Order: sequence, then structure tokens, then C-alpha cells
Amino acid sequence: MALPLSNRNRRGFMGLLGSAVAFATCSCGAGQALAQQTTESRGAIPGRGKSEKSKMLGMGADVLQSHAPIDAINMYLNGFHFYADDMGRQVEAHHYCHHINEDFFQCVIYDGNKWDSRLIGIEYIVSEKLFKTLPDEEKPLWHSHRHETTSGELVMPGIPMPVEHTAIALLVNTYGKTWHTWQIDRNSALPIGIPQLMMGFTQDGQLSPEMIQSRDRELDISTAKERKNREDLAKSAGLVQPGADGWQSGQAPQLVLSNVPLKNRRGG
Repeated sequence: MALPLSNRNRRGFMGLLGSAVAFATCSCGAGQALAQQTTESRGAIPGRGKSEKSKMLGMGADVLQSHAPIDAINMYLNGFHFYADDMGRQVEAHHYCHHINEDFFQCVIYDGNKWDSRLIGIEYIVSEKLFKTLPDEEKPLWHSHRHETTSGELVMPGIPMPVEHTAIALLVNTYGKTWHTWQIDRNSALPIGIPQLMMGFTQDGQLSPEMIQSRDRELDISTAKERKNREDLAKSAGLVQPGADGWQSGQAPQLVLSNVPLKNRRGG
């Protein structure tokens, strides 16, 4: 059964179809109905239910206001991240991305693919060409996508495998910088704490098999079949550029909170 498309999603989906293989992907809301993490499994966000007034205001804003940045999202990726300083803390990530140009993507990340899924982070994706231009001190904040793409860990749910193969091929030699703003594995009720740098897996045996099995069950896919279908990508993939995957040195970059003097204070 297909998920219903909102007016905005229809515009995004039809625009994508009309762009010839523009990136050979589907609109974020146009996939098949997919099993998702339920609200019950992660607990409800505290707060009162929406009032009729709030609902009416939302309906009015939906009709009258522009949603251009959201409408531009045209790619849904599902994969996994780990906290840069702790590979044992692994999180499934649902990416909704805008392919801005051939060298740059920007994505919002949720803990699921339902209307009430939690917004837990962002990811910027650059081509190898752009990655090479980054300052040396910046590169360790970025992770490679070579293993994620060729192993079948990164998938595009709801679209035919041949189309997915074409799209994934464009991501093999890219690099991502990911910040999770909600440590969903520790506090599912509210976004407690500070943003954390996340990384991607680089070889077999790092990602928990249970997480793969759970994801495959939820999305009705087979990571093993995805991997088999991408054997050609693994053979043709270039080497990971020096500087990426900074955690591999044994010392991981990560944010910590500290108090600093306030500058340029005004008023009060």
C-alpha cells in the first residue's frame, strides 16, 4: 500500500520525475508503506495534546506559508551512525536530504519515518573533490561513505533496486559531517545535553548484527541482497582520502560543554 502524498510531496515527486534521472531518487514521502519505530517503543514526548486552536493555526500556515526548504527534500536514506568517541553507542538514522548540486547534499535526520518521528540531527555530504579542499584540521570531523554504501548498510527504502544502485553509486566516494542534536539512545523523551559528532562504520564487524536485523525487518529489505547488488561498486570504489574518519587514530574529536566569558553583552 502506498503512503498518501501531501500536496507539497506531490509537487516534489512530480518535479523529480520530470528531471530525467536528476538524481534517480524518489520524493521523501513517495515510498511504499514502511514499518517504523513506534511511539510506544521509544516513549511519548511529554506535553499536552494539540488543541483545536493549534490545529487550525497549523492548517492555515500549511496553506499560506512557503515551505521551500522542506519541499526541496528529494532523497530518503536509511543508515547507521555511532558517537565519534564511543563505537558502542550505535543509532539508526533516517536521512531526508536535498541534493543541492553535484558536490553537496544537506540532510535532516530523524529517528524514524513517521509524521511524529523525532528530529535528532543533521548531516552535510560533500564530494571527494570538495573534501580535498577542506583544511587538514577540519577533515577528521568527516566520515567516509565507502563502506556504508558498498556493504548495503546505507539504503534508499521504497524505490526499485536498479534505481537505488544508480543513486548509491553517486555517494560511494562522498564524505559526511554529522551532528546529532538529540541523544536518542539515552534520552528519548527530550533532547537532553549538547550536540554530538557522529561517525560512520568503515568495515564489517563494527555495526551490531542485531541493529541490521531489526532495520531489515522494519523496512522489509535485505542488507545481504543490497550488498550483493553493489559488488561492482565495491570493486570500483576509490581509496578513502587521508584525514577522514578521525576516530581511527584512537583519539576522537567530540564536543564538550564549558563555560566561557560572554562577549559584547548589551542591556541587562
